[in-house]
Amino acid sequence: MDLVAYADVAPASGETVQGREFRQIPGGKGANQAVAAAMAGADVTFIGAVGDDAFGTQLRSNLVDTGVEVSGLRMEPGASGVAHIVVDGHGSNSIIVIPGANGTVTGLEEDDLPLLRGSAALLLQLELPMEGVVAAARAGRAAGVPTVLTPAPARPLPGELLDSVDLIVPNQHEAAAITGEDDPERALAALLELVPEAIITLGADGSIHGRRGEEPTRVAAVQVTAVDTTAAGDTFCGAFVVARAEGRSPRAALEFAATAAALSVQRHGASSSMPTRAEIDAA
Repeated sequence: MDLVAYADVAPASGETVQGREFRQIPGGKGANQAVAAAMAGADVTFIGAVGDDAFGTQLRSNLVDTGVEVSGLRMEPGASGVAHIVVDGHGSNSIIVIPGANGTVTGLEEDDLPLLRGSAALLLQLELPMEGVVAAARAGRAAGVPTVLTPAPARPLPGELLDSVDLIVPNQHEAAAITGEDDPERALAALLELVPEAIITLGADGSIHGRRGEEPTRVAAVQVTAVDTTAAGDTFCGAFVVARAEGRSPRAALEFAATAAALSVQRHGASSSMPTRAEIDAA
């Protein structure tokens, strides 16, 4: 659950500032990307965990209401995951994530495996224990399902995970943390030494895509006035995977995803900001 405070200026360490608004919005990177993909037109099944608290009930209901299948979402004793988010007057954010029930997902259950078979893509994030992410990636590879990884929150990526990843989608900061390269093109080249395909999202500067043996593709961001950039990257990633699953070229998929992200940053919140397929197509 995202607990979002809006203020003109984010507080520095030891500082108290006056806020403008507070909102409680269903979030979590996995759920955000699932909702983004569902809103963009995909049939989505979610695997994960929530707590048996009030937030858990709300999070499950939000997924159901947005068309996500939750047969793989289990309920664990204790608290659900929570994110404390501060959004400043420019729409930029800073986030603290407390894993809660997410920390219990250390692997797949037998009932989860049939959910992978026949899927167009397996979309993973790093708000779960690394052992759970690795287990899912291996299961995806065994099932012949293309695996997409958003490496956030940024942390070291074991080789056993990268060996099962087909596409990695970091933002510029995450790409630099993984590769040690601040320049996006050099970071992209370094990522392609690790996985076959990569996208680096660059915020207002768009995105850059590459596959081994091909020239990189750059796509500009759609220029809009942002009010809240929370989950813009999740919206981009969910929409991109849908577009690729539909057979679009990398450039067309990037443009579709950029449009979805641009629509999302003009609204407040995470899953509550994500556009429908009709809105993306009409933009």
